[in-house]
Amino acid sequence: METLTTAFSKEIKQAMSLTKVATVITGDNVYQEGDNNILPLLDEMVSSLLLPGSGVDGLENLEELLAKAESGKSCLLLLEHYSNMDLTLFSFLVRHAGGRGDAIGKALIAIAGMKLNEDNPVVAAFAGAYTRIVIYPSRSLHGMEPEKKQIELARSMTINRAAMKALDELKTQGRLILVFPSGTRYRPWDPSSKKGVREIDSYIRSFDYMCCVALNGELLHVQKTDMMNDVVTKDLIRVTVGPVCSCAEFRSKARAAAEASGIDDKKQAIVDAIMTELDLLHVAAEEKRQKLL
Repeated sequence: METLTTAFSKEIKQAMSLTKVATVITGDNVYQEGDNNILPLLDEMVSSLLLPGSGVDGLENLEELLAKAESGKSCLLLLEHYSNMDLTLFSFLVRHAGGRGDAIGKALIAIAGMKLNEDNPVVAAFAGAYTRIVIYPSRSLHGMEPEKKQIELARSMTINRAAMKALDELKTQGRLILVFPSGTRYRPWDPSSKKGVREIDSYIRSFDYMCCVALNGELLHVQKTDMMNDVVTKDLIRVTVGPVCSCAEFRSKARAAAEASGIDDKKQAIVDAIMTELDLLHVAAEEKRQKLL
């Protein structure tokens, strides 16, 4: 059983020698351009693990979303989240899917928690391959001692204010903003890790169009220990992109359904509706994937 550390020790050493990624996040560096020196290393890692039959379903939906972005509309991609290789998988498979895949890959800006930059220098180096806006997730404040929490709360406000400013400036400039609605990787021993975070409603409210994206198959299996101990396996990966839909229309329908069901927390209900859409995409895609194995 190989871990990320043992399977890709060469790539890790190369990434560490090349990276210039910021390992401390401030209000001045929340926007981080992808490093084209690191990207080939991650492409090589993914390519070595993908089984034949891996690819993208619904590329035409991504192309439609990109066209809307290029016309000045704000466009959102909402992805399932199983491992720290999900962005790598999505980016690689889309860029190699033909059509406008390469342009879609270049248009991506991921919303990323600062943990990827600050907790582990190797993870930070790999994360630096992709263009990101870094945020301070509210859940990171949970469980802190009162004195530390007061300091970190002020820091989180500075970082998130800068992140939202960057997002507002970039989201109508032909870019596709990628978000993981669960806010964290799904951990099988913790069902709550698959629940969408309430803050995602603010993204849906402030964007014009969106696509939900299912990820089926896993190359990197999350463990209860350090991220670098996640287990690496070969697999057939399918990315499935749902249809383009209006954020306002989706939100309106979800709110109406919540009201009809007597649900008080409308914001959470909207995010729950997103997670339901992702589950439906995932289940249907898994049936197709199994036939290819």
